[in-house]
Amino acid sequence: MNVEELRDYCLSVKGATESLPFDDKTLVFKVVGRMFAYIVLEPKDGVFKVDLKCDPEKSADLRERYEGVQGGTHTRHLTWNTVYIESDLSDSMIKELIDHSVDEVIKKLSKKKREEYLNS
Repeated sequence: MNVEELRDYCLSVKGATESLPFDDKTLVFKVVGRMFAYIVLEPKDGVFKVDLKCDPEKSADLRERYEGVQGGTHTRHLTWNTVYIESDLSDSMIKELIDHSVDEVIKKLSKKKREEYLNS
């Protein structure tokens, strides 16, 4: 998966938006106004990575199983992972992790907002 394919997949998420709220280099993807992914557009050493929300127990397992999954770069340690998009993770696994990140955002919404999102 390359960075454009990653962007396209994030934007394919129901209700997803993209913005540059922090600076002109950090692309943020949100659903229902909450971040589920962000990527630095000018990566250090040319290596693209995406930060994704993750269930803490799943985070620990993923970090043990894959070299391409590490602790979140600028976020809470166990609730975000940094995923290297050109690593030992398949494209389908990266998509699965994006979907999981969205699910983590949705499950933390109020019941009303969650139902509105799911029924829209």
